[in-house]
Formats: sequence, C-alpha cells, structure tokens
Amino acid sequence: MVVPRRNDSIGNPGLDLPMVRTLNLTKRFGRLTAVDNLNLEIYPGEIFGFLGPNGAGKTTTIRILTGLLKPTSGQALVGGYNIQEEPERAKKNIGLVPERPFIYQKLTGDEFLNFVADIYEVPLEMKKRRIPELLSLFEISEWKDILIEEYSHGMQRKLVMASVLLHNPKVIFLDEPLVGLDPKAARLVKKIFLELSQRKVTIFMSTHTLEIAEKLCHRIGIIKEGRLIAMGTNEELRRKAEREVEIPEGISLEDIFLQLTGGSEYKELLEYLE
Repeated sequence: MVVPRRNDSIGNPGLDLPMVRTLNLTKRFGRLTAVDNLNLEIYPGEIFGFLGPNGAGKTTTIRILTGLLKPTSGQALVGGYNIQEEPERAKKNIGLVPERPFIYQKLTGDEFLNFVADIYEVPLEMKKRRIPELLSLFEISEWKDILIEEYSHGMQRKLVMASVLLHNPKVIFLDEPLVGLDPKAARLVKKIFLELSQRKVTIFMSTHTLEIAEKLCHRIGIIKEGRLIAMGTNEELRRKAEREVEIPEGISLEDIFLQLTGGSEYKELLEYLE
C-alpha cells in the first residue's frame, strides 16, 4: 500500500512502519457490533480523517486505540506497541483530544498543564519552557492563574489542545477537534496540524466537518455500522462513488460521503425544500 501524500515528509510504507495499525479490530456491546473487523494502517506524518454517520463506530475506535476500551477481538497497535499488552509504552506516544474532554475544574490552567506534564514525565526545564509557550500560542496566558471552571468552553478546548502538545506525542487522536473554537483558534489549530504533519507526527482525526477533512487529510476512511466501507484520497473516494452511480465532476467530499453512506436522499430533499 502506498500512502498518498502532499509532501515528501510523510512516511513511505517501504521505509516506515505504521504508527497506527488495527488488525481485525472488533468491539461488541451485547448484540451490537460497534466496530466490525476494522483493518487500518496509518503512517508517520499522515493526517487521516475518520468519517461516518452518528453511531458508526468512530469514537469507539478512538477509545480502543487510546486504551480507554478493550476490544472484543483483534489488535490495536500505536507506535508499534499493542495498546492492551503494553499500554504504558503505547500511551507515551499518544495525545488525545476527546469530543468531551474531562478537566479538573478546581485547578488553574497553569496547574492543569503542570499536572499533565508530570504524568508524562516531561523534564523540568522542558516543562518550564513549554507551558508558557503553549499558553501564549493559544492566547490564554492571562488566564493561567484562574480556575478552569471560569473558562469558556472554547478556552477549555484550547487548554486541552495545549496539554496534548506538551509531551510531543508521535500520534494525536482527535474527536471533533474544532468544536467550540472560534474561527481564529480553528485556523491556528489547522496550521498546527499541518506543521505537526511536516514533523512526521501522525494525526488521526474524527470529524463531521467534512470541509476540514477535505482540505487537511491525506487519506480518509469512511465507516458505516462499524465496517470500513471506503478508504483513500479524495480522488480515490470520488472514483469509488462514480463506480456506484454517475456523479458530476467537481462534487465535494460531502456529496461523496452522502453517496457512499446512503444519505444522498436527504440532500435531495433539502434541495427540494429550498
């Protein structure tokens, strides 16, 4: 498999091992199969978009890959380490921004970042340098001594993003990363993603904001009812959609997504209502 890339800094499978790999990954909740024999290989420097309808299994997959859930069967490897068999080694490579992050509300922003840095054993000198830099980067320096419970939702998202970057993870998992951010902060985060990609950090991003996925991601995987139904570049997904039904040139990722997931009838209805 050759990884499509926008620049030469993204790993070549012939030279680099996958940073994220799943082997027949399956998760069942009773009779419900949330993730069904999922096989992925994501390489260093790749920005990978993981798309799907609500309830498709995106968040469940991220929780398994970050060690928050145990799979029913199959394997999940991050940085070459099995997340179940060697969780500490795997998690040292990981940064996670969940859709609903938990933050200790009775800590100040500065205390929270120091707490996270200590968990990841960030060296003292690096911690002293990185925390002020990240607070400044996300424009929350003046709030560093204020309790987090006083922060707006967007400010808390910025603080979580800063905490993820503290220990220089090799793989960052993001579940709806731009939710709650104002346009300026969202643009900053997108620039950070691109810069991290240049540094061969792997970004695994689940989002419903298809425009973001279309502009940023090197490859996109589409999951439906727990099964991976399509994966590739925008152009490869377009060709797959074309094989299933005749579609016009220049259509957006949203149109392709709706075609592949069976949601195109809703788009037609909305167009009729207009």
